Amino acid sequence: MNKAAFSLEVYSFNKVNLDFDANTRNELQIDFKPVGLFKQTESESIYELKIIFSAYDKDSQAQMVEIECNATFKFADRIEFNEIPSYFYGNSIAIIFPYIRAFISTVTLQANFQPLVLPTMNLSSLADPLRENTSKA
Repeated sequence: MNKAAFSLEVYSFNKVNLDFDANTRNELQIDFKPVGLFKQTESESIYELKIIFSAYDKDSQAQMVEIECNATFKFADRIEFNEIPSYFYGNSIAIIFPYIRAFISTVTLQANFQPLVLPTMNLSSLADPLRENTSKA
């Protein structure tokens, strides 16, 4: 069996903002903003992924939830910035999404409001924005 090209090393939720005063019981609109930072040392290549999730009232645009998730991925071999495989962008988001989904449900439930339960989603459309929003340290 071949060794994976990259792996999730660690993730955390650095910012959580809940404002249920803005809850008007209207339909919610959700948004994901991915940003990446590629870093190298003498021996390894690291990719830091930040995804900002927002949920807001579709009519009033009042933001109800904003969560920032940071994840660190390590490549199996040391690579250059321009050698990041194209499949990495979509797959890194797919790997971290279940953690984001679970956290959003848990934190909204613990706030004693109806939990915000995100469906299983295909976020492959975020691969290109992540690629465009990736820089090198």
